[in-house]
Amino acid sequence: MTAQWHPQANMSQVSGNELVFARGEGAYLFDEAGRKYFDAPASLWYCNVGHGRSEIAEAAATQLRTLESYSNFENLSTRPTLDLAERVTAMSPIGEAKIFFTSGGSDAIDTAAKLARRYWSALGCPAKTGIVSRDLAYHGLHAYGTSITGLDANREGLGPLVPDTYRVATNDSSDLDALLADKADTIAAFFCEPVMGTGGVIPPAPGYLERVQQLCAAHDVLFVADEVITGFGRTGKLFATELFGLDPDLIVIAKGITSGYLPLGGVIASRRVWEPFYAPGTDLVFRHGITYSGHATACAAAMANLDIIERENLVERVAELSPVLHELARGLDSHELVSEVRTGVGLLAGIQMRNPDIARRVAAICRDEGVLVRVITNGTLQLSPPFVAEAPELRHATEVIGQAISTVSSQVESVG
Repeated sequence: MTAQWHPQANMSQVSGNELVFARGEGAYLFDEAGRKYFDAPASLWYCNVGHGRSEIAEAAATQLRTLESYSNFENLSTRPTLDLAERVTAMSPIGEAKIFFTSGGSDAIDTAAKLARRYWSALGCPAKTGIVSRDLAYHGLHAYGTSITGLDANREGLGPLVPDTYRVATNDSSDLDALLADKADTIAAFFCEPVMGTGGVIPPAPGYLERVQQLCAAHDVLFVADEVITGFGRTGKLFATELFGLDPDLIVIAKGITSGYLPLGGVIASRRVWEPFYAPGTDLVFRHGITYSGHATACAAAMANLDIIERENLVERVAELSPVLHELARGLDSHELVSEVRTGVGLLAGIQMRNPDIARRVAAICRDEGVLVRVITNGTLQLSPPFVAEAPELRHATEVIGQAISTVSSQVESVG
């Protein structure tokens, strides 16, 4: 029986049955027996530059030998942290931005939610504490993230968490309009994934993002773009907010900033949000902190990762590969066990099966055939490969998925 308690896992089924990976190279993983697997979900959406990048390892090792890290509280910092802050804010679609670093996406969501509430309190509006998110939204699993998730299963058995949270329809702006018309004086922020990830790879309805941003502006509510998945190139732009012409007050980032080589996240803040806390002579303090905020070695790894993305033109590569993935994924729509294929934005696709059990059976067959796919909400197969994947590899992966669906279909028919 394994001593590791796995995240989001039924341990009665997992214990003793782990698939243990030993190494990675490009878009592939190898288990301890030497078997090779195509990494169709890029782990948890994050291995953008691919596995086995020695350049990132060397940057981290150099920093570890020099100074592994140090606290960034008060007026302390390290050079990699300062350099990364300058680089990311310059890359950001938010002009005159500042960044608060965290250890990952869930930390960043909690930071953004607390900052939104603190901002309104600083402006003399302490009643504005409400946080709005969408049905099927996923914003991590810390206290705020769990409270605002649109996936009810993630709150099962936990009891009350953070109060004053609201859910609105996934892609219908009229629902948010009605809520804000009634409660705007108590709402701090609206959190929104430009493309929903864990909820099922759901693109925004035409005009939806633009409309909800307009509503937030009209009702004086902060607009928070959760770009933990979409940031740093996943949509064919550095940030999805660029793709959709948005101007958020806060952007939440993680995953792609290091391609998962080390844990790091952050909240990019607009001048509107940071200015009260930076004003000369102010007594305002955002009393929030993460022990490993701006960890020097994680920041050094991020700098090397961003170097690779820029040098190899990987964002442009995503823009070129995305139509290939979309076409191949849509080719699976002819299978009767497939309820819907969702594509349309970046190197992302969701293949929704008839039910979660069928999706798990398909994923298991794919794994046996050397293609890793992940089952997410409502039995959706997640496809979000590394940016370095080749078109023939995407074709092979979708062929394996199609064959697996056919196999499960014949099994279902024989039982019927």
